[in-house]
Amino acid sequence: MLKEKIMYRDELPINVIVANIEEYPIHFHDDMEVVYVLDGTITLRNGYYTYNLKQGDVYILNDREMHSFESTGEDNMVMMLQLDLSYFSRYYDNLKNSFFVTEMEDDSDESLDILRGILARIMMEVLQKGYGYEHKVIESTHNLIACLISDFRYFVMEDGKFKNEAKNKGNKILAGRLNRITDYMYDNYNRKLTLNEIAEREHLSIYYLSHIIKEAAGLSFQDLLSYIRVEESEKLLLGTNKKIGTIAEETGFSAVRYYIKHFEHWFGMHPQEYRKKYIGKTISREIEAKYTKCSPNQIESAIRRQVKGVYADYLDKLKVKPTIIDVDIYDDYAEVLTKEPELEEIMSRDINKILAEPYQLLRELGENMVASGSNYIVTTRDKFPGALSSLSILVYNFDDNVSKSLKRIGSNADLLRVVRNYDGEAEFLVRCTGLSGQFRVLRFRMDRDTLIGKIEAQNRKTDERSRREELLSALEEEPSVSSATYYSSDALSLRSVFKGMGSELILIDLKDSK
Repeated sequence: MLKEKIMYRDELPINVIVANIEEYPIHFHDDMEVVYVLDGTITLRNGYYTYNLKQGDVYILNDREMHSFESTGEDNMVMMLQLDLSYFSRYYDNLKNSFFVTEMEDDSDESLDILRGILARIMMEVLQKGYGYEHKVIESTHNLIACLISDFRYFVMEDGKFKNEAKNKGNKILAGRLNRITDYMYDNYNRKLTLNEIAEREHLSIYYLSHIIKEAAGLSFQDLLSYIRVEESEKLLLGTNKKIGTIAEETGFSAVRYYIKHFEHWFGMHPQEYRKKYIGKTISREIEAKYTKCSPNQIESAIRRQVKGVYADYLDKLKVKPTIIDVDIYDDYAEVLTKEPELEEIMSRDINKILAEPYQLLRELGENMVASGSNYIVTTRDKFPGALSSLSILVYNFDDNVSKSLKRIGSNADLLRVVRNYDGEAEFLVRCTGLSGQFRVLRFRMDRDTLIGKIEAQNRKTDERSRREELLSALEEEPSVSSATYYSSDALSLRSVFKGMGSELILIDLKDSK
């Protein structure tokens, strides 16, 4: 029973455990796990390599990797954040089987501080469980993934282990291509797999493909394939009673002697010796993990000691197909859009002026439009493509049928009916690549109740209401405004969710920019 099934609760696609770990036997799971040491030290064993992690260290356990934890003899506090890849893979191609490495040449790298800050924000939201915390947690996890993809997907093999290679940082073509290659190799390692087959899939020459793999991973194609086969064989060694010859055959080796040779290279011992040494240290019904969960006060105290200024803000959990808006300033084909946005026909009608308030605010800024759709607009005051110090994002929740209605209604009563009757759910995920620094994010939001209150106010006679009724009406009509600070080394994700008609204007500005 090497495979551990992760239980996700509260309809959240993440699971967080913070504990003082005594021993966590060898296991693996299909999802990604981010390990963050908040206090003390811990020994992490991942496949063939053993790491001694100290306070502040972050380690990424990619899906299906065999690993275990063991106390060093002193108290520790370890945050284990598990991500449901079946959920997040809807937003990111090839996230499953991605390979992330946080082993840096310089552990004071800014990107590590950003990663720690995001993890702390997620943990604080889970602890405090404030209104709409589920949304905040999911949004912060999107930022976590964006940070990983941006800064921690570039690696080479050095001295027997993978390290983050700073010189490849930002080389998205190389990272994406290597991810596709390794993904295919993990899916097909147990059969005869040739460099020529992958070269044809990638439409590259064998020579160039061989160079790419060597440049990106520090290994030849055959060595990388043998590494994957040996890594996968560990599950069969410790999770079954199969003979060594059978395991060699099932993991794609043409002969037992080659399997033994490569296993000894990576694990430093014969497969049989390895099985004998670790077979009794795998998670099972008889052998369980030994750890003590930390209290909220202990966790909060540890986080506050390490990470300053932790927080995000926002609302609601949904199960709908997301609208994903990508803004990438590195895109050579990016350009300023000069045509009228699709929303103009609706928002320019006088009858829709209440609905159009956020739209008019955005248009009055006179910024360059860089993306638009049937219910969103993205603008910037900066030259595009190029370094951005600001972005303005406006999203509306209504479907095609509502759009048609808004183009032909003729009275406030019609508008009120449309707003009241529309109950659709929506999720917008805006992924901004190329934003680096500390950003202030201001949100101006109008939910369905706010819209209804503002429309109804136009038809009321103030003198017929009491002072209390006037105050209640005024509060109902007031849009919500919130502000938060986000840190990004290259990518920033923002999420808006709705149930019923509504809109949100999000202003992103680099702090101290002029």
